[in-house]
Parts: sequence; C-alpha cells; structure tokens
Amino acid sequence: MFDLAGKVALVTGGNGGLGLAYGRGLVKCGAKVALWGRNADKNQGAAEELRAMGGDAEAFACDVTDESQIAEAFTQTITRFGQVDSCFANAGGGGFRGMSHLTDRETWLRTIDLNLMSVVQTWRPVTEHLLARQSGGRLVVTSSVAALMGTGGAAGYSTTKAAVRGLVQALAVELGQAGIRVNAILPGFIETEMSTDTPQEFQDACRRRSVIGRIGVLEDMEGVAVFLASDHSDFMTGQSIVLDGGHTIFPM
Repeated sequence: MFDLAGKVALVTGGNGGLGLAYGRGLVKCGAKVALWGRNADKNQGAAEELRAMGGDAEAFACDVTDESQIAEAFTQTITRFGQVDSCFANAGGGGFRGMSHLTDRETWLRTIDLNLMSVVQTWRPVTEHLLARQSGGRLVVTSSVAALMGTGGAAGYSTTKAAVRGLVQALAVELGQAGIRVNAILPGFIETEMSTDTPQEFQDACRRRSVIGRIGVLEDMEGVAVFLASDHSDFMTGQSIVLDGGHTIFPM
C-alpha cells in the first residue's frame, strides 16, 4: 500500500537523528534517498547504513543556512537521482537558551535563520523543480510540540517552530492546485544521540506526560515519513501531525 519504488526523497539534516529515521522508513518502502548534512563523516556513515539496508542512498554536504550550498547540493541531487518527489526539511536546532528579553537581535536572527529561513531556502529550488515537472510532490517540515506549548527559556525555538506551521499552511494554499502537498511533523521528546544531553528531569517530565508511558524512539518517526511521502496522503495538506505519545493532551 505504501510502495515508494521510483520515488526520490530529499532529507535535510539526514545524517542522524530524526532525519536518518525518516530515511530508514523511506528506503524500507523502496524510495531512493538523498541526505543533506554538514558533517562529512556522518554523511558517509548514514548513506552507507541505508545502502546496507538495500536502499539507494547518497549524501551531499550542505549547510542549509547558506543558499549557495543549497543550490549546489540540489544540483548534485538532481544529477545523481534525476528528480525529487518529496522534500523533508528537517535540519534545524535548538537556538539560543535564556530569557528572550535579554537576548540580542543578532542571536534571535541566527535562530530564525536556522529554523525558518533554512526551510524557505531549501523549499525554493524543490518547489521550482516540482512545478516544472507538473507531477505534484510533497513538502514536509519538522516542527515540534514546542510550537503548541511553548518552552520557557527557549523562546526562539518555540517561535520558529510555530512559524514553520504558518509557512506550511500558506504554501499548501499556494501549491495545492499544482498537486503539491505541504505538511508538518510535530514530534514530542524523541530519544536520539543528541537527547542524551537533555537534563534528566526534563526527560522524566516528558515520560510522565506521555499517556502511553514512554518517550519517543527513532522508530516512531519512520511511518509518518512514509505516509507523507506516499500518494495515500494526497488528501492531506496544510496540516500538523503531532507525534508525542499524548504529551500535549495530558494535563499534569
């Protein structure tokens, strides 16, 4: 039902964490996967892992805050795979920590550049490509439940993750008639190689708020990527899919 054979998926921040989890799900269903990331060693390791699973995967060096690197990586992706059918704008980061009123303009702008403008810039060449092909396509962004709940001491993160939801809705309207579907994934706390640095009390609080009694693991992210890349999500656009084990519905 979710056969992605013949489809090409582009995943930014794809050399680890949620991005690589998306890639695993996509190759399991037959998609070819282009991974973009900044770290050459991680890029190579991620591509090799997906190929060892039987997938056709390639990694390309790219800092998504740099438009020239995006243009080069996209050219390389098209040269290698010939097309892109879905783009997962997953790269981003936590941004600054601390009280927002004590944070200077330049620090705010760096967080906006990392979590919002990187998505705008990544989707620009992909959208042009999809419109030229006239065969529809999928744009997906990794937002966060922080866009719904707010996170004290991380106003930049919450703000930018909320902003990409607005971008999703606007582009869904702009591109709907062209067959391009635009959606967001809002994960809760997911165990990754980077989440080990998260304070234990925060992890414990997330676990308590989960109505299913656990926090997320990377395998939880695979299915939603497959669904959104497939034709079976054709009637879904402009939406935010929350994957949080019930975290946002449980009043502690």
